[in-house]
Amino acid sequence: MGFDQSRSELSVRLERAVLVGVGLPGRPWDEADPLAELRGLAETAGSLVVGQLTQKRHGLQLGTYIGTGKVRELGELVKSCDADVILFDNDLTASQIKALEKATECKVLDRSELILDIFATRARTAESRLQVELAQLEYALPRLKRMWTHLSRVKAGIGMRGPGETQLEEDRRLVGHRIRDLREKLRVVQGRKEREVASRSTEPTISIVGYTNAGKSTLMNTLTGASVLAENRLFSTLDTRTRTWRLKDGRHVLLSDTVGFIRDLPHHLVASFKSTLEEARRARLLVHVVDASSSQAEEHIDAVETVLADVGCGEQPVLLVFNKIDQLPDISFLQALQQKHPRSVAVSAFQRIGLEHLEEAITDRLDSDLVASLLETVPANGKLLAWLRTHAKNVEEHYTEDCVRIECLLDGAALGQALRMGAIQLRPDNRLLPGIATEPVEGEADSAASLDSPANAPDEADEAD
Repeated sequence: MGFDQSRSELSVRLERAVLVGVGLPGRPWDEADPLAELRGLAETAGSLVVGQLTQKRHGLQLGTYIGTGKVRELGELVKSCDADVILFDNDLTASQIKALEKATECKVLDRSELILDIFATRARTAESRLQVELAQLEYALPRLKRMWTHLSRVKAGIGMRGPGETQLEEDRRLVGHRIRDLREKLRVVQGRKEREVASRSTEPTISIVGYTNAGKSTLMNTLTGASVLAENRLFSTLDTRTRTWRLKDGRHVLLSDTVGFIRDLPHHLVASFKSTLEEARRARLLVHVVDASSSQAEEHIDAVETVLADVGCGEQPVLLVFNKIDQLPDISFLQALQQKHPRSVAVSAFQRIGLEHLEEAITDRLDSDLVASLLETVPANGKLLAWLRTHAKNVEEHYTEDCVRIECLLDGAALGQALRMGAIQLRPDNRLLPGIATEPVEGEADSAASLDSPANAPDEADEAD
């Protein structure tokens, strides 16, 4: 047979899309390819890009966003390309979309609608589906008028609010009810997520954040050996995934991969995904991954910092990591970025370049919170000893006949957990610290109690000193 096309290519008919971008003062604009990001979004959504149109303006046209002449040019381009949809790289009002659809006789989507559509198709978990649906409804609510321009009257009857209610009013009421239901469900989800993350508070947590398609999932897979989906397309990750990363000094940290950010991310979507970003809000360190090979790297950094501030992560410590250095068109690109961000680290997660420097930089940041601690427990408390070997640094164990003294470096949260597991904190002169109250976990109470016997009590003469 002569016809040999894969089933994946025949499964759906891709929508033929024309891309439109308007350059306005103060808005990022890549002179070389101003529609590169929109093209990536369109392809991620499953569209086939068949044409594009750009215009630079000092201000937008209120009625149609682009000028009258460009509207005519756009209509002709749509007909010549046999396009099914027009995708704008800008946010439009409902009246602008209506005017453009009337003038071009073609469906029009703005940037926010396109991003929401992508999130809807990529959502896999029940939580992410709730988040996306809420964002879509909140975006659509003020735009419902587009769908009911005739405002035909509906006769009064059982179940109706009252005589004369329009279809538009009824739809707004139904959407409003659904929004309230979704918010309540997400409130429950967020509470559960907060408790889940709080239960890991004693574990050092690092959250990987960054612009979409910067290589966050690839970096996580490389460091932890995980199998998180990593694709060369936008928004391959929508849900936070957490894996254990064993550092070279033997400590374990939790590494979380989060949803990618993008400039002009719909604010409804940011609000909806706050529970997903709970890991980032409670992380000890944010690793901000940047695609160093992108000519828009600085704009991407600014966009991510804006979103982080919106979700309450603006004050957290951040380590900037320039990824994809193996794809740099010129090394001077990286040098310019590092000159502006001198405490950054350069890596290639895919080629495993620079990972040693990255681990050193992360270890240094984590170690800045550590304090020297002297602890004591009984030799039978193996659970505590094993836990300290994977959660403390520079662990030294000194055994006697009836106790073990441990010198180590711990942060405040880990020290609290060690005390709860039956450790007793001592002064450097081997005496108990005043005011330390320990609550050993179940099964270790007897071990901890043995240390309170007269044989182990501080000498009264010493206390008098």
